[in-house]
Amino acid sequence: MTAGESIRVYLLDDHEVVRRGLRTMLSSLPDVEVVGESGSAEEATARIPALRPDVAVLDGRLPDGTGIEVCRAIRSVDPSIAVLILTSYDDDEALFGAIMAGAAGYVLKQARGDDLVRAIRAVAAGHSLVDPRMTASLLERIRRGPAASLELAALSEREIELLGLIAQGLTNRQIGERMFLAEKTVKNYVSSILGKLGLERRTQAAVLATKLLRPDLDGATGPGSGT
Repeated sequence: MTAGESIRVYLLDDHEVVRRGLRTMLSSLPDVEVVGESGSAEEATARIPALRPDVAVLDGRLPDGTGIEVCRAIRSVDPSIAVLILTSYDDDEALFGAIMAGAAGYVLKQARGDDLVRAIRAVAAGHSLVDPRMTASLLERIRRGPAASLELAALSEREIELLGLIAQGLTNRQIGERMFLAEKTVKNYVSSILGKLGLERRTQAAVLATKLLRPDLDGATGPGSGT
């Protein structure tokens, strides 16, 4: 996108009232244009790549599928489309699935309208984000146990520490201030972490770490827990 261009948005929600409310809110903004909408996963999967919106706001759960499935399908055709999953469910499994499917953000429907607008603008600008209420849940899992998986074993203790700060949504500059490192050094650490984990987004790295550290049913942690 270039300065002055509108953010082209596509809406997917099986509730017409929700879609109408979102369309009305977004259409009132000078920098947003709603280019299409649908109420089913099948229709959205067919229409979104053709319309090429900047941002697709997808309902998490639909009668004929999920927003995560739609996200994976449309980004396999056009990875330039930023996806924002909008859902009523505070579900760690869905969050993990959304991020690994390539979604740029995951926002709860309980969020304020202004928060959703900021999220749309953020992902349109190439940023990744997760609702802060869900980030807290993810961080708690990271704190509950040591990194025991083979994937995280490839990281140094310093990289594990930095990964936790990435999960908090801190910028490279903020991480540098927290860890007393130069911003360029933090950038190098982030690149190293993503490379070792075989990932592209820093958000994917944080969520993958949480998945790997998931405690088993009795609350203990250890090698292979929850995988």
